[in-house]
Amino acid sequence: MSILFALIPLAIALLGLAIWAFFWAVRAGQFDDLDTPAVRILLDDEEARDA
Repeated sequence: MSILFALIPLAIALLGLAIWAFFWAVRAGQFDDLDTPAVRILLDDEEARDA
């Protein structure tokens, strides 16, 4: 039973850290463009490579 006195504050602290990290990522622009990186690999390179 006494372990709950340690685990509940730890869980609340981890939840707060996860919420802070999510809002930091949103403010930093991590979720602005989700489509281009997935499609970029399918596009041809602009410059031709000589072998």
